[in-house]
Amino acid sequence: MATSLQLPVFRACSRMRNISSVKLSPISLRFFQTTSQNFRDLYWNDKIQKGESQFDKILVANRGEIACRVIQSCQRLGIKSVAVHSEVDSSAKFVRMADEAVCIGPAPTSQSYLRMDKILEAVKSTGAQAVHPGYGFLSENMEFAAQLADNNVVFIGPSSYSIKSMGDKIESKRIASAAKINMIPGFDGEVGDEDHAVEISRQIGYPVMIKASAGGGGKGMRIAWNDEEARKGFRLSKDEAKSSFGDDRMLIEKFIDNPRHIEVQVLCDNHGNAVYLNERECSIQRRNQKVIEEAPSTFVDPEMRKAMGEQAVAMAQAVKYSSAGTVEFLVDSQKNFYFLEMNTRLQVEHPITECITGIDLVHQMIRVAKGHKLSHTQDEIPVDGWAMECRVYAEDPYKNFGLPSIGRLTRYSEPVGEGIRCDSGITEGSEISIYYDPMICKLVTYGKDRQTSLDVMTNALDSYVIRGVTHNIPLLRDIITEERFVSGDITTKYLQETYPDGFKGKQLTSSEELKLMAVSSCVYAKEDVRDRSFLNEKRLHNEQLADKEWKLSVVLDGNQEAVHIVLKDDIFTVKCRGETFDIKNNFNLSQSIINADIDGSKITYQLLGRDAAGHIKLQYAGSVFKTHVLEERISEYVKHMPEKKVIDKLSTVFAPMPGMVKKVSAEVGQMISEGQEVCVLEAMKMQNSLIAGKTAKVKKIHFKAGDTVAEDDIIIELE
Repeated sequence: MATSLQLPVFRACSRMRNISSVKLSPISLRFFQTTSQNFRDLYWNDKIQKGESQFDKILVANRGEIACRVIQSCQRLGIKSVAVHSEVDSSAKFVRMADEAVCIGPAPTSQSYLRMDKILEAVKSTGAQAVHPGYGFLSENMEFAAQLADNNVVFIGPSSYSIKSMGDKIESKRIASAAKINMIPGFDGEVGDEDHAVEISRQIGYPVMIKASAGGGGKGMRIAWNDEEARKGFRLSKDEAKSSFGDDRMLIEKFIDNPRHIEVQVLCDNHGNAVYLNERECSIQRRNQKVIEEAPSTFVDPEMRKAMGEQAVAMAQAVKYSSAGTVEFLVDSQKNFYFLEMNTRLQVEHPITECITGIDLVHQMIRVAKGHKLSHTQDEIPVDGWAMECRVYAEDPYKNFGLPSIGRLTRYSEPVGEGIRCDSGITEGSEISIYYDPMICKLVTYGKDRQTSLDVMTNALDSYVIRGVTHNIPLLRDIITEERFVSGDITTKYLQETYPDGFKGKQLTSSEELKLMAVSSCVYAKEDVRDRSFLNEKRLHNEQLADKEWKLSVVLDGNQEAVHIVLKDDIFTVKCRGETFDIKNNFNLSQSIINADIDGSKITYQLLGRDAAGHIKLQYAGSVFKTHVLEERISEYVKHMPEKKVIDKLSTVFAPMPGMVKKVSAEVGQMISEGQEVCVLEAMKMQNSLIAGKTAKVKKIHFKAGDTVAEDDIIIELE
């Protein structure tokens, strides 16, 4: 039996308990309603209907943040919750939140979260009346929905017929075409082999999108611009689809250049009622996976919203849909929109729709599954304010915009404040493993308009403390302040066009560089004062603080600057490169966040680390900067230190991330060419082609197919 913890969906105002004593604006109210620890006693716009029947107990067939999210709505409704979990998830946040918990197997998903028989056993043993599948895993598995129905257990989602109709991309396009939904030109059938893929691609005209019929989440998808890429893309996508979905059927369609990815949330009941809950802009993507979403879209006007919404509803009704679902569209520069697919489940990015409508989508899914009619009509669905969502992942954004990272969260603190929502399934001490998606949190901000939401997001990312794993906050923070994104001029090619040479981190201006050096110097000075202090010697400590002076040398990105710093009246006066800054001595070295007051302006830094040799790591605007601070007289000796030898990376093929070697296509002694694929690495169910950095003979192969590798492990050595 797990301990029931009522953890709020939104973390802002989490310490406030008595709503009756607080007056809030309408915008603040929505956030307060979902942040109070009395979560289930408060109301969204979709208030709990008195006397309305509901389930007594719901089993959540998922893990992580989405399991937490479903459990929170169950708590609000007074419904008991059951968590199922793998062995490694036994102490996870969602397990502790649930009223009951059942272990269903070892860590691999094939032995736990995808085991229908184990989940059905848990349903029977706990007496759960319904199952909410979240997203991913079995959420779109028609067999699972059918098995639940056979056991008189309600599946909180659409019927198996709807799942089957929309789960197969080939079949879904036929249905959409019959329903007169705008369609993308493509091949309406199954692609046979590589030659067939090339033939179809030529007929449609390059560029084309090759993707798995049963795909989703960006897996099993490749863009091809020529015959060679069509062959390679077909092969890799087919293997990826088989590994991820157990179904390697492929289809090919025209790739729309410079498109936007805009989706429409729909909600339908079993009584023929259907509404659309506006759109979400999901164009910021890498490898066909979403990075940042927002609602509404800057590109959609009321007329377009109505047209897209009506087609989305028509698509849902064509398959007799009930529950929450999402119809995705590709939109060109002329505002022509084309049906992409329908996701028959709750979307990852559903919180931003909840923010601008005030509707708890999980609550509505539960109501519909119980047989109730929708509680809202179309004219009651508002577009109130603006919401942004950043997907915070344990991954390295400097490697192809994000290759997975694993490890334990040694320090973890989510941002708080009005307009901030953190949907997460982890806590400090949690481990990000190779077995599951590396998402840490869905960071959501809300405001009266887009700029307000962006400003809140900027501050939230700056104060988000994550230690122990590499994360993508540097990229997220850079995007939301980048000029093109702020203007709303975005497409699915945004990342490639904005960062053509890959993401390199925050590029400091001269002023930002000087301030970072100044703050590093203050950190050094504070530590120096502390090191010279004696326990319980208050008088001596105060004397040491008075008119203390340092002459330092600071190195940042290879640039060395002389810094003069004086501490007087709790103010650091820092002189560097002809500039003078007054910095308040108002921060503590034991804290992760430095809210620096520099000449009256507030700037947030994070102190990531420091050592006795003067190396200080600061995080600013999401990116990490390493400074070396020494006393001026000591710095003269640094130039006499030997330089570290640089490894010749062209002579090695190493793992850019942890994963499993899927295939090795080279042999010892074989001559290979620069750019030639030598192995395929599978990580988080994604297939990654690794290539040779130069033309050379293979000297040694350290791993074979089926072996697991850690990040930076050398797989192949070249002569």
